[in-house]
Amino acid sequence: MMHTQALSLYLHVPFCKTRCTYCAFNTYTNAEAYLPVYVAALCNELRWLGHVTQQPIHTIFFGGGTPSLLSPSQIADILQTCRAAFQISPEAEITLEVNPFSASEAYFEQVRAAGVNRLSIGMQSVHRSELRLMARNHDVDAVPRTVRAARAAGFENINLDLIFGLPYQTLAMWLESLQAALALQPQHLSLYALELESGTAMTRDVERGRLPLPDDELAAEMYEAADELLTQHGLLQYEISNWARSGWECRHNLQYWRNLPYLGVGAGAHGYADSIRYAVVRPIPRYIALASAQDAPLPFPFTASVEWHERIDAQTAMLEHLFTGLRLVRQGVRDSEFRARFGIALSEVFGEPLAKLRAQGLLQHEGDTWRLSRSARLISNRVFAALL
Repeated sequence: MMHTQALSLYLHVPFCKTRCTYCAFNTYTNAEAYLPVYVAALCNELRWLGHVTQQPIHTIFFGGGTPSLLSPSQIADILQTCRAAFQISPEAEITLEVNPFSASEAYFEQVRAAGVNRLSIGMQSVHRSELRLMARNHDVDAVPRTVRAARAAGFENINLDLIFGLPYQTLAMWLESLQAALALQPQHLSLYALELESGTAMTRDVERGRLPLPDDELAAEMYEAADELLTQHGLLQYEISNWARSGWECRHNLQYWRNLPYLGVGAGAHGYADSIRYAVVRPIPRYIALASAQDAPLPFPFTASVEWHERIDAQTAMLEHLFTGLRLVRQGVRDSEFRARFGIALSEVFGEPLAKLRAQGLLQHEGDTWRLSRSARLISNRVFAALL
């Protein structure tokens, strides 16, 4: 069934100059000496993956870490390898995550020439105190400077990431950050509520009483205020954490939320294709050793660096389709699509919990579409738990 579908490709670049206090991703500081051999290993892994799939690739996403630590020539090499290994759609969306401190107009011109056509810039806040709290290594002026450089280099499609619900953050401070972001006229905004992930510096500081516990009710107020403000400025919410001008929704992330197949390449990357979910080894030296040594294709979607996998059964696939689809706040989950994909009606599998959540005012059912109600967007995890 999945063999005719377009795939998305996620490339993990686990290198950072400094580690943000909230970050739980697979990233490493002081490891940049590995970059050249890492890129070579990544390209080897891509070549072997390309041997075992005929599916076209319609989005590529360089995530991290800080992918903008890659030189333009390294990005060009990776994209050239992708084009040689896979059938890349001519209109493919190719995103590069960028830290504001690390890119100039010349850099942007070169990565654009290599094929990158969408930028996701880690703005996070417009307040020095908050940037310090998060250990972000850019100053307040770096974001407008970076956006100007990107626009001058010809980039149209720009996303800005911001975080809300931080310790000490007030509603007024949050609105100032949003206003500053809107002044830069991005096509897309991703707004993430702070999550205290285990093992991060910020979580340790909260647990030790050095930082106050974030206020959930205030975070909810910030979320609603953001939606109101962004809607006034022509950015419409299409997913729980994402707003875009019409036609500028992130096609790569839509692949995840529609529960469609994607390949994850690079240390610590995750993938999901042909009913198999998998994870790649996390340590950089181990990844380089395994990915460099591969010299023959493995059954799709495996490569030599995959260390864990599970087969997703039909029941799990249906549940995940419902979870991810409900994150799409306007599109929701359609009965007809569900039946076409799984050969059974949504109501036959989830009738009881769906009816109960609808009665509680957490889900809406219009025509053949189920959506989260406005109030449920703030507590979506509770809704998903009820479906389990």
